[in-house]
Amino acid sequence: MGSSRLPGKVLLPLSGKPLICRMFERVAFSNYAGKIIVAITEDQDDDELFKLCKQNNIEVYRGSSLDLLDRHFQAVKIFNADVVVKIPSDCPLIDPEIIDKVILYYINNRNKYDFVSNLHPPSYPDGNDVEVMSFKALENAWINAKKDFEREHTTPYIWENPDKFRIGNVDWETGLDYSMTHRFTIDYKEDYEFIQRVYNELYEKDNRFSLNDILNLLESKPELKKINQMYAGVNWYRNHINELKTISPEQTKNI
Repeated sequence: MGSSRLPGKVLLPLSGKPLICRMFERVAFSNYAGKIIVAITEDQDDDELFKLCKQNNIEVYRGSSLDLLDRHFQAVKIFNADVVVKIPSDCPLIDPEIIDKVILYYINNRNKYDFVSNLHPPSYPDGNDVEVMSFKALENAWINAKKDFEREHTTPYIWENPDKFRIGNVDWETGLDYSMTHRFTIDYKEDYEFIQRVYNELYEKDNRFSLNDILNLLESKPELKKINQMYAGVNWYRNHINELKTISPEQTKNI
């Protein structure tokens, strides 16, 4: 709820329900979804979000507002998970099939990797972020991560230390890279307008609409992509590009 750029964004309406409920719905469509937990802050601002989750029978954990690594780790401990799938709550257009691909890649290579994502390097449109890791990998990061951005963003310690973790990546099978050109995440009011338009066009026809459905829509109505195009490629990396070893300047841009 405390987003500085778009306060309360997770409660903005999408096709008749708050964004967080649509987000939960899309994650739950994954064929490999286990227990889904919304990990929110202990801040008073999140009381309304907590109530909403409880009203919709969504499991909630409340923890640190700045140390997301601790928040996620404590949630995992309480729910006794041995494998963790981390998905940002600002990705209400995430394709459940992409979630499945990343999880299945981890399952099929569990003896080979401690951590698998589709982010290093990225290729899918921004807003399809999936990271899968063992509890031991998350615990290792929780114990050893010291830098502020490693604590705030949960997993950088893992992918910044390939000598300590076995890391795998899932590339978009098309061979395309839309990570800097297509923005399906929400951080600005233009992002919300874009996402709302996509839901208005696709949700009633098929509430499980896919990445291809969105891309086909943008091809038929290119004006939609222009709504938030000015923010394509803008991400948190820009604030730490001099500290990140595994991220290149080409993987982010300033506003």
